[in-house]
Amino acid sequence: MSSSLMESVDVPVPVAVCWNLWSDVTRWPRFLHHVERVDRIDERHFAWKLSLPGADKLFVAELTEVVAEDRIAWRTTEGVHHAGVVTFHRLSDTTSRVALQIEYEPHGFVEHLGALTNLDATLANYDLGQFQKLATETAALGY
Repeated sequence: MSSSLMESVDVPVPVAVCWNLWSDVTRWPRFLHHVERVDRIDERHFAWKLSLPGADKLFVAELTEVVAEDRIAWRTTEGVHHAGVVTFHRLSDTTSRVALQIEYEPHGFVEHLGALTNLDATLANYDLGQFQKLATETAALGY
């Protein structure tokens, strides 16, 4: 049984600021609280280490689509079955919407419970809130 989630957040910064933070996968642990580290293997592949309740997960993913200031898509090639896409939408010169869609196969009791109770969506919303905070702080610093 696979699960999916789709969440979005409006961020009071231009799309370019959002893009710059998401386009470097090694920055993801700064705003994705369950991602302990992301190591780039080559231009398209990277290794993830997740710290989840009840288990750590290691896997390798590849970027399947990268369109500057529009979308970043990935899928796993080793380890857990997971695919996702983050898209960037210009709402105005100073406001963006970041939308995250993830498809995954829950394994074990904790992951199944998370999917059934929408805990995964709650965690995704928390992460997007952390991203919103980081993007706002980054824009205020002029980066």
